Amino acid sequence: MTEHSLDGSVTQPFWDNSVEPRLEIEPGDTVVFDCPEPCGQVTPEWSDDDLASIDFSLIHALVGSVYVKGAKPGDSLEVEVLEMKHKGWGWSGHLQGFGLLAEDFDFAYIHHWHLEDDECHFGIKDIILPFQPFCGTMGVAPVEFGRIDTIPPRQNGGNVDIKDLGPGSKVWLPTLVDGALFACGDCHSAQGDGELSGTGIESPMEVTLRFNVRKDFSVKELQFETSSPLSQLENKGFHATTAHGPDLMGNAKNAARYMIDWLVETHGLSRSEAYILCSEAVDLKISEIVDVPNFIVSAYVPLSIFKS
Repeated sequence: MTEHSLDGSVTQPFWDNSVEPRLEIEPGDTVVFDCPEPCGQVTPEWSDDDLASIDFSLIHALVGSVYVKGAKPGDSLEVEVLEMKHKGWGWSGHLQGFGLLAEDFDFAYIHHWHLEDDECHFGIKDIILPFQPFCGTMGVAPVEFGRIDTIPPRQNGGNVDIKDLGPGSKVWLPTLVDGALFACGDCHSAQGDGELSGTGIESPMEVTLRFNVRKDFSVKELQFETSSPLSQLENKGFHATTAHGPDLMGNAKNAARYMIDWLVETHGLSRSEAYILCSEAVDLKISEIVDVPNFIVSAYVPLSIFKS
């Protein structure tokens, strides 16, 4: 078993099953990916105006592809997340026309985070989140021919934004082409379930993964196992807002709006600051989906992030 490395000097902002792999490995090998900032262009100096002019053709700045020898269509590619290291900074934001509440926030706003050891510092009101990293995007080459954008999740995995895929987790992806052609990136230092504004704490990061080929079972889409507990934020309880109605998307939006209201009124944040904080710390949950005609969506914020 060998450890390899892939730098971020060449990125892959697309999925394509005809791409030339940058690396070929044996099952059981480990790869250290030096993942750049997820959009391939944002710096700690960016302003709101810079974010408004972001180039979507560079998103996501994935590192790969990795050809895993012996992986054939019908096999499952097993990916173990061993370690993730940040580089001291990250950003969050909202953009016109993007995010759960795009109609409420129709302008660009960027917020920069300072990362130190195992903490993510919001820089406002002494709010600190634990460093809980994961790759927002990891996947294999799709079965379809041609270049496909990385924005939505697909059968091949991709931009799933599942915060529980951090160190200690194990992921299985369907192998759709020979060698799987794995790529990853879009690293987040923290994120709430739902990624409400459309961003996690977007961060450059060093990611260490181990690969195996499983021929004893086949998955149709991504499956995973993760360590317990799921969150480091459960020690002081939660404040939750809820919304009801027949439309789960509408309920999710209203639960988020009520949470933003609470953060503004209780903690003195601006509405943009509150929206961003929701994206990084608030978990959306389907609390009830059986009592037709109305369903319940809840939004939970951990009280432990408020240090004062």
